[in-house]
Amino acid sequence: KVAMVTGASRGIGAAVARAFSQAGAAVALAARDTAALDRLADELRACGGSALAVPTDVTDADAVARMVERVVAEFGHLDLACNNAAGGGHPPTPLAEVPVEAFDSGLAVSLRGVFLAMKHEIPAMLDTGGGAIVNTSSTAGLQAVGGLAAYVTAKHGLEGLTKVAALDYADQGVRVNAVAPGPILTDNLARAGTGAEQAAAAAMPIRRVGQPEEVAAAVAWLCSAAAAFITGATLLIDGGKLAGTPPFQVRLRPD
Repeated sequence: KVAMVTGASRGIGAAVARAFSQAGAAVALAARDTAALDRLADELRACGGSALAVPTDVTDADAVARMVERVVAEFGHLDLACNNAAGGGHPPTPLAEVPVEAFDSGLAVSLRGVFLAMKHEIPAMLDTGGGAIVNTSSTAGLQAVGGLAAYVTAKHGLEGLTKVAALDYADQGVRVNAVAPGPILTDNLARAGTGAEQAAAAAMPIRRVGQPEEVAAAVAWLCSAAAAFITGATLLIDGGKLAGTPPFQVRLRPD
């Protein structure tokens, strides 16, 4: 199999690339950070895998088209894709105070970038009989978070985009699903410090944050033959965050 991962330079994207490689796929790595992509490609090759770094800005329609063309030219076909690139947007800000350009930037990367990727990935997969795509959403794509207008809008849009793509190509052998991670120990959370990680863990029913490798394992499974009857679905990877309200911890005094 040949797999492509956008947003592959770090965090969940890098973990997905490793999971694909460990499963035996040749992996194309896409992101804007060329040096980080080269390091990851070298790592995968050192472990016996086949990897190609394709520096790409997913907001550039022509660059995305060239990305898929290069992958097919290098490996002959494309079977799997994880559209993980995200970015832009704004820090927590009340909606009326969000700069228009910041809102637009969040949608450009996290929503339009996924549209552009699928627009070119799907025809490449159809050329060889089908494939599987997993888009990286978020629990914020299913439940809003105050102050994050651009991010929440992009991820809610991504949920709809995933379902449309799944319906459009289900009968042609292309499956399209999404994963919705909750708090994951990526670079951003790590930079926020131990206190931030502990606070995030305390808010989770499972009482810890997730690891990028746990998301990657779910992505690899959704792309595998074991998930052949699944399309248009979103798999929550959130430690129970959206399941509901945890039970109240009531301590009864002895009589």
